[in-house]
Amino acid sequence: MYSKIKLLALDFDGVMTDNKVIVDENGKESVVCNRSDGMGIEKIKKRDIEVIVISKEQNNVVRARCDKLRIPCVHGIDDKLSILKKEIEKRNLTPEEVCFVGNDVNDIECIKYVGMGVAVNNAYPEVKKIAKMVTEKTGGEGAVREVIDKILS
Repeated sequence: MYSKIKLLALDFDGVMTDNKVIVDENGKESVVCNRSDGMGIEKIKKRDIEVIVISKEQNNVVRARCDKLRIPCVHGIDDKLSILKKEIEKRNLTPEEVCFVGNDVNDIECIKYVGMGVAVNNAYPEVKKIAKMVTEKTGGEGAVREVIDKILS
């Protein structure tokens, strides 16, 4: 299953973060991301496996993190599956060549659709129930790196 992967698609909140947001008195939002996930993304890209973030979150913090990691992102969307299908088609891939990592109920369709549907350890129970893999690590605490290490092993 792991050796077929050519595209790693990630949710943002709850996967690349611990699903928490910091809001200051001016309404500015911040999140905490894990640097080991970033190193993993760098490693997997060197093996010619593409990475994309597909997120419902509208805040530009998603784009800022993805820009730093030099990966494309589509954020502020409700229908993740239609975006995922377009990205798969654009790359001439099959769903079996894709890994999607999510944590919440709006990720279920994508997790079911791909060959390697993954839930982070602190995902909602209904997400974990349908995933082919559940990480040992939680979102924002190295779960992305764990998935990448599995794919590259």
